[in-house]
Amino acid sequence: VQLVESGGGLVQTGDSLRLSCAASGRTASTLVMAWFRQAPGKEREFVGSINWSSGRTYYADSVKGRFTISKNNADNTMYLQMNSLKPEDTGVYFCARRGYYCEDAGCADIPMYDYWGQGTQVTVSS
Repeated sequence: VQLVESGGGLVQTGDSLRLSCAASGRTASTLVMAWFRQAPGKEREFVGSINWSSGRTYYADSVKGRFTISKNNADNTMYLQMNSLKPEDTGVYFCARRGYYCEDAGCADIPMYDYWGQGTQVTVSS
């Protein structure tokens, strides 16, 4: 499975940005996909996840109400719509895939994700 993120950039506080994650290869076994981010000098953190069949989503408290994850099963693409961006949203955003079921907070477990994209930089200026 190959994952490629795109859509990052430099924006101002309050702006919106939409990230994409295109999956290719042996994607049939995908059960959950998620977004993570990593700020400079900090550990990678969970942003949100989506069940690939049901579309059920779950978000970290820090982004709830501002970020929305969606998917297009037809072309194996996941999206992250980010609104009302804040400087603390700055970081490299990664998409990841797991072939094991999880639900809600259980989907935040980083080691359970077996494929990762290369990341896309999001910078929010104040």
